[in-house]
Amino acid sequence: MKYLMLIGDGMADRKIIDRGRKTPLQLADIPNMNKLAREGECGMVRTLPPNLPRGSDVAIMSLLGYDPKKFYTGRGPLEALNLGINLKMGETAFRCNFVTVSGDKLVDYSGGHIPSSQAKILIESLEKELGGNQFSFYPGLSYRNIMLARKNSGIITEDLETRPPHDIIGVSVEENLPKGKSSIILKQIMEKSYKLLKDHPINIKRQKSKENPANMIWLWGEGKKPQIPSFYEKYGKNGAIISAVDIVKGIGKAIGMESKSIKGATGFLDTNYRGKVNAAVKAIKDKDFVLIHVEAPDEAGHLGDVDLKIKALEQFDKNIVGPILKYVLKSKEKYKIFVGCDHATPVIMKTHTDEAVPFVIWGNKSNKCVSYNEIAISSSSVYFEEGHKLMEYFLR
Repeated sequence: MKYLMLIGDGMADRKIIDRGRKTPLQLADIPNMNKLAREGECGMVRTLPPNLPRGSDVAIMSLLGYDPKKFYTGRGPLEALNLGINLKMGETAFRCNFVTVSGDKLVDYSGGHIPSSQAKILIESLEKELGGNQFSFYPGLSYRNIMLARKNSGIITEDLETRPPHDIIGVSVEENLPKGKSSIILKQIMEKSYKLLKDHPINIKRQKSKENPANMIWLWGEGKKPQIPSFYEKYGKNGAIISAVDIVKGIGKAIGMESKSIKGATGFLDTNYRGKVNAAVKAIKDKDFVLIHVEAPDEAGHLGDVDLKIKALEQFDKNIVGPILKYVLKSKEKYKIFVGCDHATPVIMKTHTDEAVPFVIWGNKSNKCVSYNEIAISSSSVYFEEGHKLMEYFLR
């Protein structure tokens, strides 16, 4: 038996009043997911335990069968792992977003979805001016980068409180800066980054072309190096993860999975869907388990754009779910397909929420759901309060 897990990040949503009180999944044309729902077993799962960050890091860890309450140490170290940054004892990795600030307001959590090529140049400038024997800056994908704080940096993670920038769009920067005894160090770095970046040639050019400038960094998601058993040790399956974003690939590497990098994978609607499918088909030939992750629905949710989210859902269905289903139906191998999301990102909220989200498992039995969406599946008797228990159910 082979296993394929297809994750549309942040697909789940809430009813939208001016769209007939329907969710984006109900409004979208998603024939392939609906087919899987009719023929497979649908259910609901809570992927975000209480008292942990409402992020994809926690949720994806849950979906892969690992209890975040036991294994989660922070977002930064997982992304650092994917970038090949080897954290040592006492070192802390931070997620380092490029953001756009105007006055005291954070207006864009992504610096206008700055291209990776431009972000790399800005990171190199920060490394030159702010890096050294205490801190280092590493480029990632687009606005998603890493800052490493060494043991002698004075950072104490136990007393830190940081917030994701996508949770504070349009509100006060000052009121949402890091808190805690060692937060003054982070605030100084962030303030210095603004002075360095606001007049950088790249940002001047972005402003002239009516793009949001990446004029400050936002530090959050701090953590130490995680210690996690491999997926093979836990489930006796080898696997691969295909994603554009470092956090998902980093989780894969942490659990001993092969992490595929796809040329043209952007983490947005313009990602290389075909490349992801081709990589999955190639990987599943000698792997037991392959996960394909698509970030676009989540990004549309953060932007609060209903039409963009509907488009992202339709692209996921047409360009990922459809080709994978077609391949499986032609294959002589036996397959199970899981389709779901890590968490909800309601467009009205512009951030992650922790309600249960819908999933479907195709290839075994059916409970005859009529379509794939939050409303149709919410009445299913299949329900997992602890998300990390769903993987064992999928694989058995």
